[in-house]
Amino acid sequence: MNIKQILQRKPINTIYSVSPDESVYHALELMAEKNIGAVLVMADGNLTGIFSERDYARKGILMGRASKETHIHEVMTSKLITVTSTDKLEDAMRIMADKHIRHLPVVDEGTLIGIISINDVVSTIINDQKARINSLESYITGSMY
Repeated sequence: MNIKQILQRKPINTIYSVSPDESVYHALELMAEKNIGAVLVMADGNLTGIFSERDYARKGILMGRASKETHIHEVMTSKLITVTSTDKLEDAMRIMADKHIRHLPVVDEGTLIGIISINDVVSTIINDQKARINSLESYITGSMY
């Protein structure tokens, strides 16, 4: 399975983003409203970073920064790790595990097309396993014919 198939299975492939000059507080409000753990940081239509709950905890709270006075560019992750839509699910899982990250932007030929989370990956694996089990049960019981 590739990343494009994961994006197609998502109920909504909406990309939530903030600008680098917006406040951390604004990003946190958006994340709470949309029940998401990270937002992409976009400047002039280009992906420049990602801001996650982990960024807030480590670079905001622990550094004594106030969320209403701190700008996203001060605490975002700018060294982005991305995948393409043709990358395999296994590759995304390996990247997430090796780099200890929970969100991967999907970029094809320099264009942002989506984002996948560890939840998307786990849900895909669970659904595929359920389908495989159902298929095997049908085969064993002879109900396929």
